[in-house]
Parts: sequence; structure tokens; C-alpha cells
Amino acid sequence: MKAGYINETMDPSGFVLLADFVPNIIQEIRYYSTYNFIGERIDGYEEPCALLTLEAARALKSVSSELFVQGYRLKVFDAYRPATAVKHFVLWGIEDQDIRMKPYFYPDLIKQELFSRGYIAKQSSHSRGSAVDLTLLDMRTGKELDMGSPFDLFSEVSHPDYKGITEEQYHNRMILRRSMMRNGFLPIDCEWWHFSLKNEPYPETYFEFPVSASYLKK
Repeated sequence: MKAGYINETMDPSGFVLLADFVPNIIQEIRYYSTYNFIGERIDGYEEPCALLTLEAARALKSVSSELFVQGYRLKVFDAYRPATAVKHFVLWGIEDQDIRMKPYFYPDLIKQELFSRGYIAKQSSHSRGSAVDLTLLDMRTGKELDMGSPFDLFSEVSHPDYKGITEEQYHNRMILRRSMMRNGFLPIDCEWWHFSLKNEPYPETYFEFPVSASYLKK
């Protein structure tokens, strides 16, 4: 276990409920549901809500305001992810028999490759509280923008710079990417939907408290 996993990592005082800061946010917290790459609710997800550090929430509010005037709303799939959830991922990776969601999320890879290729981390930036997975919804159509691949499709096609998608799909990715980067977030090279706050407030701390709005109020 990483040094730093101590009692203070259960302290949520630096975190906020994202919906309180970004009223127009849409949430589809996948790891609270069974529609994810494992196929069951993930440990630590007690409520279907997005939590972030105060600093990341403020930055995301700026992104939302910028894109809202262009006709888009942010849709969040995941934000703060407890360390207990990451342990759930790792234990699932060891269990070779469970591949029920393979056709939907990693059709061309074996489970172990999800870790070796960087799609799933054994220690996630999400557990530091300033990373978010998201897409854009077009307010004219009420539908998500076509990004060329769905959230959590672990494949080369999900790499932000993948050239095998249409010009429109690539353009849509860049709308999200440029706005996120202008407002202080950094992308990664294997998932178009993942961004982390550049100046994150807890760069060495991995939190373990549950995803729960009621927990923040304790």
C-alpha cells in the first residue's frame, strides 16, 4: 500500500458536490451503475453523484460557462474515484474468468492489457480528486456529440489523436479538449474523455472516502 494511505485520506473537507458548482452539469456516473467495463457497481460508489476538489470544480465551472454559450453542456461519467474502487478494478483484473463486458468495452484486448496499455491505472489520478471523465451534449439536439468512440471503449480509436475517425468526430473531440486545456486541465494520450487539473491541490494524496453527497455533509 502506498505511503500516504492514512486516516487523513478519509477527510473530504477539500471536496465539493460538482452539481453545486456547475448547475448545468449532466451526470451519468457509470461506476455507480452496472453498465461499465466490469458489469457491476464498483466499490465505494454509494450515490450517483460527482465529487471533485474545490479547485477542480471551479475550473470545470469555467469550462461549462465557456461551452454553454456555444450550445453545449458538460456530461460527466466519473470524477473523484475512491482508492477502494481502484482496488476493485485491480482485483477484477486478476480474475481471468470474468469477461462479461468484453464485447462492449475492450473487444480487441485481453483484460491484462487494460493495465499494461494504460487504460486502467493501479493508482488512479481520479483518487486524488481533481480528474474527471466527461463529454459534451449538444443542446440543439439533446444528444451527446459524436466523439468517434463511446466512454470507456478501451481501444486505439479512443486515443485523442486517432486519425481513423471522421473530421467531425475529431473536431468534436477538439472542442472539449481545447476548452479543458484553456481552463487548466491536462489531457492524456489514450482517452479523449479524461482530464486532470494541472495544478491539483493534492498531488501526492489518494483518498478513500466514498462517493456520497451525504458523506460530505458529515
